[in-house]
Amino acid sequence: MKTNFTIGCVGKPNAGKSSFLNAATDANAKIGNYPFCTIEPNLGITYFPTNCPCIRFNKVCSPKYGKCVNGIRYVPVKMLDVAGLIPGAHEGRGLGNKFLDDIRQANILLHVIDVSGTTNEKGELTQGYDPLRDVDWLCEEIHMWIFNNLMRKWPNIVRRHVSTKSTTIATLSAKLSGYGVKQSIVQKALDKVANDVTIDLANWNEDMIHKVVEAFIKEKFPMILVLNKVDMADSDINISRICNKYSNYPIIPTSAATEIFLRKLTKAGYINYTPGSPNYETLQDQQIRQLNENEKLLKCLDDKLTKQLNKVQDLVLFRFGSTGIEMAIKRAVELAKLIPVYPVGCLNTFASEIIRTSTSTSTSTSTSTSIGQSNNQSKSFEDCFLVANGTTIGEIAREYIAQPNQQLTYAEDIHRLQLGENETIRESNNIIKFNFVEFEQKRK
Repeated sequence: MKTNFTIGCVGKPNAGKSSFLNAATDANAKIGNYPFCTIEPNLGITYFPTNCPCIRFNKVCSPKYGKCVNGIRYVPVKMLDVAGLIPGAHEGRGLGNKFLDDIRQANILLHVIDVSGTTNEKGELTQGYDPLRDVDWLCEEIHMWIFNNLMRKWPNIVRRHVSTKSTTIATLSAKLSGYGVKQSIVQKALDKVANDVTIDLANWNEDMIHKVVEAFIKEKFPMILVLNKVDMADSDINISRICNKYSNYPIIPTSAATEIFLRKLTKAGYINYTPGSPNYETLQDQQIRQLNENEKLLKCLDDKLTKQLNKVQDLVLFRFGSTGIEMAIKRAVELAKLIPVYPVGCLNTFASEIIRTSTSTSTSTSTSTSIGQSNNQSKSFEDCFLVANGTTIGEIAREYIAQPNQQLTYAEDIHRLQLGENETIRESNNIIKFNFVEFEQKRK
């Protein structure tokens, strides 16, 4: 599976992060009604739904990873559930140091909040806790973690910066590289605070460093507020308060427990449910329509399950339109400005087999390689992966497709226009044929 993008589920203990991971992925993270149920980070694969080009070109696609259902392509995305954070984590409280180290892997954060107010800041069961407090202190913990990491080494950073006559962007990028960022991310952060800090970091004071860290966090860790447990009492008033105070954040109401429940009933054959849907189908619904070929009859619901499903409809599906799980995934990918890319080897059939033809020289063997020539049995649109907006053709070729002994010669779009290495991928032009030359040194 080709993906460098990871969604991180963060928040205090017992807020429902592991439940969210289980609801969004095929993972089976341990769930418990007590703090620090998660110690080691749990990794799962979720799926981003997007329109598949198989409908546009009237092809039957065969995804290597994920799936395509009625023209909707489900593209794999990694999701990480990290250990719970409590106030003072940047000073080592709770599992703070471990949590903060784990989130380096994430490209975007889903802050899972217990909007019911039934767990306090430590994840302990309570009543009447104000979940608005969780937003502020979590952001503060991440900020102070990065700020303190810089300040501990700041005198040495400045001395080396001056002695090597480095640029501010070069020095800062080197020090922030441990967070898994490219120089372009650091540059965007500096551009945002250009009016508040001096050009040379040797002259920065603590206030300026705080502003740079704040801008860096917004670029490296964009955040979505996931308001979990919306089916519980007192959630409505807290949802309104959070939306009013934090209108600058994307906010998604969710019920991870409801999504898990609906998926379990689907797997057991009691209902037909599609993640993200506002409804589901029961045996009674199924009997008033014509069954598809090879479709099995659903099992009959007993009174207990019927009452549970009615409660799910009233408290979640009718009020919010869905459980919110798939919407959170979609919003994360959209906020990260990711583009689905379909590398093909044939612009007629959109197949992706690798075919090589060789030519020889006196010093080496040169093989012309295309990621796919087609035949009548070719499978269309087998590969699809997500890349950041602004990614170039050359970066895609090197990071996702080319082998170590291959070099990109040129790429082509569906109009058969040649694309250079420095041209950026666009969502309107994301079906690309890559052509490589492969070098193999002759044995002496």
